[in-house]
Amino acid sequence: MRIIPAIDIIDGKCVRLSKGDYDTKIIYNENPLEVAKSFEAHGIEYLHLVDLDGAKSSKIVNYKILEQIATQTGLKIDFGGGLKSDDDLRIAFESGANQITGGSIAVKNRAIFEKWISEYGSDKIILGADAKDEKIAVSGWLEESNEDLVPFIQDYQTKGIQYVICTDIAKDGMLEGPSFDLYGKILEEAKGVKLIASGGISTFDELPKLAELGCEGTIIGKAIYEGRITLKQLENFIIR
Repeated sequence: MRIIPAIDIIDGKCVRLSKGDYDTKIIYNENPLEVAKSFEAHGIEYLHLVDLDGAKSSKIVNYKILEQIATQTGLKIDFGGGLKSDDDLRIAFESGANQITGGSIAVKNRAIFEKWISEYGSDKIILGADAKDEKIAVSGWLEESNEDLVPFIQDYQTKGIQYVICTDIAKDGMLEGPSFDLYGKILEEAKGVKLIASGGISTFDELPKLAELGCEGTIIGKAIYEGRITLKQLENFIIR
């Protein structure tokens, strides 16, 4: 299972939110590049970079930080937040993203998202399936849609999607443990999906459980920043 630390960006700074609520913002570091380099120094190869300004706006905002991290580390970056147009996507890839994650766009503009899958390939485009009570949420989680989580994923599998990041919003940033049951259900019903678990990871012991469940990767945010999981522990997990 791949270990994928998260860096969320607001105003160029590394922050975390609770349950996606912008009013709960905590700034953990003024320098995202410094954070990314510390991950790489502990053998981590992947990074989940989220442009929270972009998620609230109508376009990509923090692409300069993506470019900085991509050019000054060897991390393979998946980038999300505010990707609404072909131009945004081009900027993200030109700035050094390995993969992009589309969440709101996959609900609000299926035609363009399906075009991206066929143009760039399913190894480059990740479906962001963030849910509250098993309903897909969009626009930086500020809106709930009528889309049911599992059928939404299954439908996109028929369009070629392989990678899916699923965040249970009720768990995100709460350090109460991930939604094992929900991930089990997705893996059972959406056969063959490469599921990346996100939200609620709070202790190191949860990682082997997610691996056992069959998750392809897991995104860890606040647990790292709050010192609940150390980079040394992640390094050892990766080596093992």
